[in-house]
Amino acid sequence: MPRAGLDVDAVTRAAAELVDEQGLAALTMTALAERVGVRPPSLYKHVPGGLVELTHRVATLAAQELAELFRGTRSDQGGAPALTDVAGRFRRYVMDHPGRYAATAAAEPTDEDDPLAIALRDSLDALGEVFARYGLPQQEHVHAIRMLRSVLHGFAVLDAAHGFRIDVDVEASVAWSLEVMDAGLRAGRPSS
Repeated sequence: MPRAGLDVDAVTRAAAELVDEQGLAALTMTALAERVGVRPPSLYKHVPGGLVELTHRVATLAAQELAELFRGTRSDQGGAPALTDVAGRFRRYVMDHPGRYAATAAAEPTDEDDPLAIALRDSLDALGEVFARYGLPQQEHVHAIRMLRSVLHGFAVLDAAHGFRIDVDVEASVAWSLEVMDAGLRAGRPSS
């Protein structure tokens, strides 16, 4: 019999907290069972797919949280203020929730109706709104989103791993990168 108050959402949140504290590699059924106060076999009543399902559920939670954060950047300002706002929100999320963020790269949606696929689309659509304000054609949003995510992912992951050893403020480097990105987006793509 499952522990009172323990359901799939509680198990998912406990797994998310565990991976944020200890890293995605630390997620095991034994570690999670200990955290929620049950024996490992009892967890399978809530997540019959084991670690694969747990990782998928944590990734879905993270993608939903990111979509909500990105939707919060929609403003009339657009341009550099919106880009800086979304970048700050993204970096803070990755720094605060490194395990959840790692899960988004580790899990694969099963089909287009999978909650993970829907949450990822929602988060990318919200990011796309930032680029729509630049007048960027819809078909180029994916390139701009990939550019922003790659830059911010690199800063967040390297910063979390203390990978910046040159004595120059990382925040200044982030701001510089965003200024260059903003200038490029305002100038438009060079003709081929």
